[in-house]
Parts: sequence; C-alpha cells; structure tokens
Amino acid sequence: MPVALNSAQLEILKLFRNDQTEEELQELKSLLTAWLAAKVTFEADKAFRENGYTAAIFEKWKQEHFRKTA
Repeated sequence: MPVALNSAQLEILKLFRNDQTEEELQELKSLLTAWLAAKVTFEADKAFRENGYTAAIFEKWKQEHFRKTA
C-alpha cells in the first residue's frame, strides 16, 4: 500500500532535486538532527516550566526505574 508524503517531505524533495555529494548529505542530516534536538529541548523545557518541575525532581527521576515487574 503506497504511503503519501506529507508537505514537509515534499518541500524537502523540491529543495534537493539535484544530486548531493555524500558530504552535503551528511551536513544536511546533521542540520536536521540539530533542528529536531532543539525542538525537543524547547518542548521539554516548556513542560518543566509549566509543571513546576525542578532540577531536584529531575535528579530524583534519574535514580528511579519505571520497569514493571511481571
């Protein structure tokens, strides 16, 4: 079953109609990864602010495990 491309995917395809070198592809991957990481960080910071989480709470979470016993 074919999957339709979303608008972001179509725009990226339009931008890169010509072949790219391997170096250019790696640079693009790096840029996209950095952009996505910045978005995730922004949303996490926003959630922490909105929920009143502190660094102490985060440190406590790092020490806990959330696996369920079978």
